[in-house]
Amino acid sequence: MPKLPDSVLSCFDVNGDLLPEDVLKYAFRQLLSNNGYVQVVDVPESFDHVAFLKELGDFQPTPTGTVVGDLKPESDMDDIYHAQNRRPLVPHTEGYEFRGLPPRYLSLWCVKPASGAGGETTMLDGRRVLEEFTEEEQRHFRETVYHWKSTEGLARRGVALDAEHPVLEDRGDETVFRFSFNNLVVPEGDELAARLLRRGKEIYDESHVAVRYRARDMIVWDNWRMMHSRNAFDDPTRHLKRVQIAAPVVA
Repeated sequence: MPKLPDSVLSCFDVNGDLLPEDVLKYAFRQLLSNNGYVQVVDVPESFDHVAFLKELGDFQPTPTGTVVGDLKPESDMDDIYHAQNRRPLVPHTEGYEFRGLPPRYLSLWCVKPASGAGGETTMLDGRRVLEEFTEEEQRHFRETVYHWKSTEGLARRGVALDAEHPVLEDRGDETVFRFSFNNLVVPEGDELAARLLRRGKEIYDESHVAVRYRARDMIVWDNWRMMHSRNAFDDPTRHLKRVQIAAPVVA
């Protein structure tokens, strides 16, 4: 049975009153920092998720240029690995193929949930995977530069990105964790990278949480920390809005 999210924030208090905006923002940031993600529920129709997310940082375009984008099935993508179909996705962090830093935060806002089974967004704290590796092994992931490529679906849309990055990259007091089960190119003989992918997928399958959407639910997660994926679904009308939020620029 999938694990339910344990970092959930309601927009209403125990008396059924709408939370003051400053209280909602405080609780949101606390949960995001503590757990790496937040599922926001009981969201009123008046909630402006774009304005709320703007306070986390500047929005970062996707490889196709969308800034606030629609995530829904496209009929010509069902035969290929791509976010915009109904097939399952494998664990990854976002933006591993970007030449610069990947997005710091990602958000999905539910316009219409999938009816029937499936369609959950799943997540796991990448620190759980890194616990499997010694400090020396993690040093290997900091010092070794790997080749990352973008998905088959993007290639069909005429976008073919690739980049060279380590798995772990220190940025001040923060660490960027990059992971892609199918788009990290493992060099011949690099047993640590092969084990990272194998154990990452195994631990993910065993321990992820699964977010089942209701209309207007929003999830936000720290993309430098959390891995994510998606369960397959049948409903072609499932519709989410996606936003990527860049890390602040430090002068």
